[in-house]
This record gives sequence, structure tokens and C-alpha cells, in this order.
Amino acid sequence: MEAIINYFENIPPAHRSMILIGGITFFWLLESALPLFSFKYNKWKHAFPNLFFTGTTIIINFLLAFLLLKTSDWVVASDFGLINWLPEMPLWLYVILGVLFLDFFGAYLAHLVEHKVILLWMVHLVHHTDHKVDTTTANRHHPIESIIRFSFTLLGVFLVGTPIGIVMLYQSMSLIFTQLTHANIKIPKKIDKVMSYVIVSPDMHKVHHHNLLPYTDSNYGNIFSIWDRLFGTYMELDREKIVYGVDTFPDEVKNSSLLALLQQPFQGYRKPTNLEEIKK
Repeated sequence: MEAIINYFENIPPAHRSMILIGGITFFWLLESALPLFSFKYNKWKHAFPNLFFTGTTIIINFLLAFLLLKTSDWVVASDFGLINWLPEMPLWLYVILGVLFLDFFGAYLAHLVEHKVILLWMVHLVHHTDHKVDTTTANRHHPIESIIRFSFTLLGVFLVGTPIGIVMLYQSMSLIFTQLTHANIKIPKKIDKVMSYVIVSPDMHKVHHHNLLPYTDSNYGNIFSIWDRLFGTYMELDREKIVYGVDTFPDEVKNSSLLALLQQPFQGYRKPTNLEEIKK
């Protein structure tokens, strides 16, 4: 474990790029072999706006990375944060708790707030208006949302008290998991179900991309499923019934246009009119 943390403390930019590009490439190929939905679309045309937003996310995170480093250095030097206030523990447990709590603040809490605050929802909407969810959808975030997400991660580093090695490990895991859970891949239902007891599985997250409430407002987790189960936001829906998109923004042509997506957060809030009933 010590070797892993030492590696991530000094992970070269080239290695981080390999994780990003390698993950997209791997799941892109896997989608062709084991597709969940047989989309009739031009994958490259669909990927263009999504990869553009992936690029803006990388740039924003790179420009603000020094804040993560400074904050992490301070909490370690000051012995500040949740995991530093706990009794002494083995390194493996320290790392697991660090990643677990960062997953709460940087992913689950950020995601939940984006769905509950209208102004933030309008920004996050760009991620949800993809009608052909695949692995390129993973980082389809408006630049404003990239800043919002970074702010929650920074808050997490401060409150949790994580050293930079754990921060880099968390970010790498987060990247791979979001590519996995958005990938258009078909995993046997029983295996996916077992996975969902510990981690966010592909089917679990795709429920979140259903176009109707209350399913859209569920399954906010990124790496661990514990937070959704603990806070009552976990939901299930047969994957064959999932329809991607958002009911109030149904225009797939506009939702595939880079210019329209950049303008989407400023189009005005539209109140949901079609709530799907849950059969008991």
C-alpha cells in the first residue's frame, strides 16, 4: 500500500493522461463487443461534444491543481481533517477511509446538490441531455460544472484531511469508475447486482440517466454505492426500461450541438411535468 501511495504522490502527467485515454479507449472497444443498447449513431460525431467537454475539464483541473496540492500539504502539516482525528490505524484502512470520504464530498454530495439547487441543475443539465449514453458521456460537463465539481473536491480534501497521494489515487479511481458506469456495456444482471452492493455498477448509474423523475434524482454515487444506500437515494429500474435524456429538454439535435450545450445552462429552468410512477 505504501508503494501505491508513493506512486500517486508523484504520478507523472503522462501516466494520468494514459489512465484517461486508456480508459476511454478500453471501454469504447468493449462497447462494440458487449453493447447494452444497439445505438444507431455515428460514434465519432456523438463523441465530439463530449470529448470537447472532457478537454475543458482537464484544462480547468490542471489550472486549479495547485489549490489541491496547497490544501493537502496544509491539512497534513496541521494534522487537520476527519481521518487525521481518528485513532491510529493501519495504512490500508487510512487510505480506504480517505478515498471513501473524498467520494462522499467530491462526488456524492456535489452531485446531490447539483440536482437540488436549480441554478446548479441547469449547469449539470448538460451531462444529462445525452440521448446516447456511452463512455464518452463520463466527462460531459459544462466548464462551469467542472469548476463546481473541483470546489467540492477541494472542500473534501480540506475536511477529510487527505494527503496528496490519496487525492491522486481518488481522482484516478473516480475517472475509471465514471468511464465504466457510463459505458454502453451489458454486464450479466446478477453480477451487476452483486457489484452494486459495494460499488456503483453500470446498471445502477444508468438508472440515474433515465429521463423521468424520480429516477433522475437517485443513484448519485460515483465509486461507492454506500452513500446512496445510507441516505435513501438508491433506486432500481429494469435496464430495458431506461430512456436516456431529460423529459423537459427532449430535442436530441440541440442536445448534440456543442454551441447549444454551451448555452444550455442559460436557457431557463423548465419544471418537470412527467413524473414516472413507481410500481410497488
